[in-house]
Amino acid sequence: MNVPDSNQQLHEQEQTYYAKASRIKYFDIVIKSGKGAILTDADGNQYIDLLSSASATNTGHSHPKVVKAIQDQASKLIQYTPAYFANEPEVKLAKQLAELAPIDGPVKVAWGNSGSDANDGIIKFARAYTGRQYIVSFTGAYHGSTYGSISTSGVSLNMTRKIGPLLPGVVKVPFPSPWYRHPDESEDEFIDRMFEAFKLPFETYLPADETALIEIEAIQGDGGFAKAPARYLQQVYEFAHEHGILFAVDEVNQGMGRTGKMWSIQHFPDVHPDLIAVGKSIASGLPLSAVIGRKEVIDALSSPGNVYTTAGNPVTTAAAIATLEVIKDEKLVERSRDLGQYAEKFFNQLAAKFDFIGDVRLYGLNGGIDIVDPNTGKGDNESATKLIYRIFELGALMITVRGNILRFQPPLVIKKEDLDRGLSIIEQAMQELKDGTIKSPSDLNEIGW
Repeated sequence: MNVPDSNQQLHEQEQTYYAKASRIKYFDIVIKSGKGAILTDADGNQYIDLLSSASATNTGHSHPKVVKAIQDQASKLIQYTPAYFANEPEVKLAKQLAELAPIDGPVKVAWGNSGSDANDGIIKFARAYTGRQYIVSFTGAYHGSTYGSISTSGVSLNMTRKIGPLLPGVVKVPFPSPWYRHPDESEDEFIDRMFEAFKLPFETYLPADETALIEIEAIQGDGGFAKAPARYLQQVYEFAHEHGILFAVDEVNQGMGRTGKMWSIQHFPDVHPDLIAVGKSIASGLPLSAVIGRKEVIDALSSPGNVYTTAGNPVTTAAAIATLEVIKDEKLVERSRDLGQYAEKFFNQLAAKFDFIGDVRLYGLNGGIDIVDPNTGKGDNESATKLIYRIFELGALMITVRGNILRFQPPLVIKKEDLDRGLSIIEQAMQELKDGTIKSPSDLNEIGW
């Protein structure tokens, strides 16, 4: 009788062969299966998923409609490269995405395999259309790990350490995260100061008439779940168009219903991007991404300037069509909004109870809870790590970003009772932290970004 390998055995096997650069360390488990918002590891332990595979499984794990679409398509055609020939689900999906895009005028779509290469594609299309070289992105951004997207990212030193030089022509400006606001500063004063910081490069060394693109996450994910102030984003958008600069939004993490709207940029109704990047949950976690943009911008680049052998694969695009159907039929955008409001109320109640909770920022079933030192108000990485480790021991998966911010992103299909159980687990862990009974993991300093 064959005995299945345990978490420990599988991890020991993997350490021999797997690159350490390819995983951020959190918990030593091996995910064996998942259904809805419940995961099972190789030892048979079950966990409430409060992470959604980094917001890549908004429709939950193994949704029956998505599974059936994958199976049906795989029985007909698994792969023939869309780089040479179209396939039926890819054609249908392109039309659907173009019609859904929050972009004015005629729209076209270009396929990729991940959010990373979608953000690379945005750089290529922008440079081709404008004939300009410079790219502007923001501190705290996470756009991916290919050379273009890692160059525009600004969330971790290990995304630049030892791998330079990075893509030339990239300039970063500060994102208006709430922790940069001075204690005595009004919101208007903060926005004015941050917009002055945005303009400074253009006034000193960065020619606006040689700048191709400004790309932003309207709501940063890995950067700490921070939403740009509405007036600030509007001013950046108007500056871009005033100077002939394309304006792009990365929707890889925050799109597909995650924020209580289909696209995060829809929280800013007067902003209409020229390009958006989509990935992660577009195919319920299968490797598919897209650049969606104004027709004239996408048409500025000729083949094979953005060609990938498996991008637009028939199985992944069939899964994406099913994913869009699930989002619509099960009203997941509205569900994210409503359950997000429910969770926000819960976390605000916890903030009144526990003095180590700082800011609570939720946008749909999606957000960050700051864990701080009550005496200084500064981020407390150690306590945040203790919390997520204890939450894991109690049966839920949650991680941190920026060291001290709890990342809350359950699948949008999560059952109310499972959400309540997950929230109760978080509260229990926080009570133990307050009581001083929570233990530190032995590898505490190795956990997280």
